[in-house]
Amino acid sequence: MEYVFTLKYRLAAEDSDLDAIVERLGEAGCDDATIGVGQPGRMALVFTREGVSAFEALISALEDIKRVVPSARLVEAGPDFVGLTDVAELAGVTRQNMRKLMLSHAIDFPPPVHEGSASVWHLSDILGWLTARGGYDIKPDVLDIAESAKQINLAKQARELVPTLDRQLQALVA
Repeated sequence: MEYVFTLKYRLAAEDSDLDAIVERLGEAGCDDATIGVGQPGRMALVFTREGVSAFEALISALEDIKRVVPSARLVEAGPDFVGLTDVAELAGVTRQNMRKLMLSHAIDFPPPVHEGSASVWHLSDILGWLTARGGYDIKPDVLDIAESAKQINLAKQARELVPTLDRQLQALVA
């Protein structure tokens, strides 16, 4: 199956020659990605990659980039962090309809990752909720890649936990 996803990276100072990085990625077989290098010290790759599963497609891309640009640090895998407008577009409804769903189902609507004037959710949480409700044309490959991107982002964030605090916090945040 073909999966579309984005990987965003922070580049090290020694890897500041973006043209060379783009060339190395092409030589390494990352010709299934559109590479964006507009912001200094950053690189984003939008992949359209074949894979047995969404997770396998993401992992193979992560491995390719790690091999070619070992100093690059993953910032975010996507699609994952989204606002209601993004979800509405994928679900084929208006933003107003999505907001109405959120407000009228406040008890069971997935909680945001960040709540504020611009709230952000994990895409897979909302797509899964919509799929369970039925009546929405959610493509399985989009849900699969969103869930895999979420898992990669959570694993990346978990590495930053201090082990002693992690054990203490696990009982409190469950």
